[in-house]
Amino acid sequence: MPESALFAPAPVELRPLIERGSGLRRWIAPVLSLAILAAALWQLRHLDLAGVLHDLPASPAFWLVFAAGYMALPIGEWLIYRRLWQLPVTGLGALLRKRIANEIVLGYSGEVYFYGWARRHARLAAAPFGVIKDVTILSATVANGITVALMLACWPLLSALNLGLTEWVVALATAIIALPSLVALLMGRRLFSCTSRELWGIAGVHFGRIAVVILLTALLWRLAMPGVPILWWLVLATLRMLVSRLPLLPNRDIVFAGLVAFMIGDAPSMTAMLVMVAGLTLATHIFLGAALGVADLVRSENRA
Repeated sequence: MPESALFAPAPVELRPLIERGSGLRRWIAPVLSLAILAAALWQLRHLDLAGVLHDLPASPAFWLVFAAGYMALPIGEWLIYRRLWQLPVTGLGALLRKRIANEIVLGYSGEVYFYGWARRHARLAAAPFGVIKDVTILSATVANGITVALMLACWPLLSALNLGLTEWVVALATAIIALPSLVALLMGRRLFSCTSRELWGIAGVHFGRIAVVILLTALLWRLAMPGVPILWWLVLATLRMLVSRLPLLPNRDIVFAGLVAFMIGDAPSMTAMLVMVAGLTLATHIFLGAALGVADLVRSENRA
């Protein structure tokens, strides 16, 4: 499919949506930048940096895969907003802040930050709220669909491993995950602001990005523990997707590592590896969040 078929061009000439805001709008992004910085400093209490550094693999391939997986979300969203808004490369930094805010502050606080940033910086052809809403809903819908598919595909493996998951538990989890997505799809044009072609393009990018992240995550685990059968990576990828769908939950990688430790306590080396990766991810959130938060505050001070 040609690239132009994925996204419809804006029907009107690109123009600034609004002039620089005043009052509350003007303070959304700076306040959330400060929240990101504060959350990063607060999370330092829980970070065993010495332990993380001690267990890190020396393989360059591990670091390349980790960096690619970490940046997959902001890069995927940048591709979407680049087509919809002609978002410049500088917008990638805002999308990285958005991801960090969602991880260490509160779920969806990143969307609030990005909305404030878009009101002040991006040249848009449509209201930012509607577009950000559509991108966020489709991200959740596609992720929910992939999670349900993984659960169904891995159910024979999950049941064979005696992890305490009954058919009723899996059915209930599937219904809870699938219901919001079904409601969103049924509402259709009453809920979404973008055109149908734009929505399909957004969903396609989200699907590709999530598939890439799953593959990179499995490869990262494989590089860290090459002797573990692929069966475990399939099961753990499913569990990780389940945890990622929990709303308003910070530090999902830490929660995932704890869940694995609880469910397969007789595999300490695997649990230790997952804790190491979770700690490395948290450390990256903290240090990037602190650096970006300070940079935002300095820029705000210079503009004042």
